[in-house]
Amino acid sequence: MTVTVPSYPSTAATGIAPDRFKQAFRRYPAGVVVVTADAGHGPVGFTATSLASLSLDPPLVSFGIGTTTSSWPHIERADTAAVNFLGAEQRVLATTFATSGIDRFAAPTGWRRLPQGEPVLDGVAGWLRLQIEQTVPAGDHRIVVARVVDSWLEEGRSPLLFHNGTYHTL
Repeated sequence: MTVTVPSYPSTAATGIAPDRFKQAFRRYPAGVVVVTADAGHGPVGFTATSLASLSLDPPLVSFGIGTTTSSWPHIERADTAAVNFLGAEQRVLATTFATSGIDRFAAPTGWRRLPQGEPVLDGVAGWLRLQIEQTVPAGDHRIVVARVVDSWLEEGRSPLLFHNGTYHTL
């Protein structure tokens, strides 16, 4: 049996074209979170689909952040952060924290601080409090590796997902 493999232009030195890369990952569904932090200059936050669990012992997670984003200088200086798990009904909140050039924490966004100072969003399906341990250069992004030191989860909530450029629910 002969298997035909489609041929693509060679990009061995640089990888695939950015549009093709985006196209591939549009087909990969991901959970939606908002990462929040405060490095002493007020709260910052951004929508992410790159959250991954790394290790059970110790409990480590990672997320990616672009170095050209407005949140990066704050995350770079922060010792702690929070991951806010968005529920299926929180598309507006996801869009707010994905929008550049606005005060993402202004009304109608509801939020509070954990006892240790991390900002967390009201009405989320859960949160993780993180101790940032390491940032790893990765192209035009940084991978943040953090230890989970506390959590809160609301049972029975459906997650918000991102697939093919739009938000979805289960």
